[in-house]
Amino acid sequence: MRSASNRTRVGLLAAFTAFGAVFSTGSAAAATQLNGDWAPFDRCPVDAPAMLAADGVNDIATCISSASLTGSITLGKSKVPTGDSDLQLGVIQHGDGSPASLVAPPEGALVADPADIPGGLLGLMCPSGIPVVSGICRQLTDSTLNRVTATIEPAGAPRDFNMVAAFSTGEPILTIPVRIHLKNPLLGDKCYIGTTANPVLLKPQNVTAPTLSLQRFAADGTRDEEAGEMGRYTFDGADQGDAAFAVPGASGCGAGLLDWAVNLKTGLPSASGKNSVTLNDTSTYFGSPYDPAGLAPNEGRKLSQFWHSAVR
Repeated sequence: MRSASNRTRVGLLAAFTAFGAVFSTGSAAAATQLNGDWAPFDRCPVDAPAMLAADGVNDIATCISSASLTGSITLGKSKVPTGDSDLQLGVIQHGDGSPASLVAPPEGALVADPADIPGGLLGLMCPSGIPVVSGICRQLTDSTLNRVTATIEPAGAPRDFNMVAAFSTGEPILTIPVRIHLKNPLLGDKCYIGTTANPVLLKPQNVTAPTLSLQRFAADGTRDEEAGEMGRYTFDGADQGDAAFAVPGASGCGAGLLDWAVNLKTGLPSASGKNSVTLNDTSTYFGSPYDPAGLAPNEGRKLSQFWHSAVR
C-alpha cells in the first residue's frame, strides 16, 4: 500500500462502497475462507492476468469488498427489503491518470441473498377484475406459487465516476445500469423490470459519511500493526442511496402476457423522484500490499501470493 497514493485509494474505496450498496440482491456463491484481516476479500480475483501484471509502480493492484446486512429498494408503489449483500472486485489504478480498470471474480462481482417481494404475486397483481389475472389470483393458495423474489442484476458497465463525490455526501459517485429479475413459477424465468437496452440507472451517493481506519497485517492475515506486509482501509457505518432514478415497465412476465398486470399494481413505469434505494450501515474494505516507502514492485504477484497464504 503506497503512502503517496493514499488519497486516490481512499476516494476509490468510497466510490465502491456506494457501488456495493446498490447491488443488494443477487445469487449467493461459495467463497474461500481466509484468515484474519484477509477475510472480507474471500472472492478477490487475485489470479486474474491483469491483476498479476500490476507492477506496483505504473499499475497498482488492490482488492475491494463492500457488504451490508439490510436495506430497501422502492420501485413505484412497491418497497422491497434487501438482505445480506457482498460486492468484491479487483481494481487496477494506473499511474498515467487514466480511469481505473475493474476486474470481477469468476462468479461475478455481486452476490447476495435474494429479496422476497412482500405479499408475493398477490401483492404484485391481485386483486384484479380482469378474468385472466383474477383466475391466477384464485390459484395462489400455495405459498410456492405466490412467492416472488427480486434479484438486482448488472445491465451494463458502471460509468461517470466522480472522485470528489466519493469524499462528500449528496453527490452521485457513479452511474450503475441495473435490471430487476422477478422470479415466480407463473411469471416465468424472463420477467424483468428494466432491460440491458433500457436499464434502471442508479446513481448512488453517500447519505452519511463513513468512519475510516487503517489496519496492517501479515501476509497470512494475522494482525501486525508494526511490520505487516498488507494494509487495509476499513470504512464503517455509511448509509447510502439514490432517490432520483426512473424505472421502466416490466417485460417478459408470463411470456409478456402479464407485463401490464405487474405494471398496473406496481405503478410502473415510474418517473424520477418516485423511486429510491437505501443500504444501511455498509462495511467496506480496501486492501493492497503495504510499503511506507511508496514502492511495491511486483505488487500484483505479491497480492496473489499473500492471498493464497491466508487460505484456511
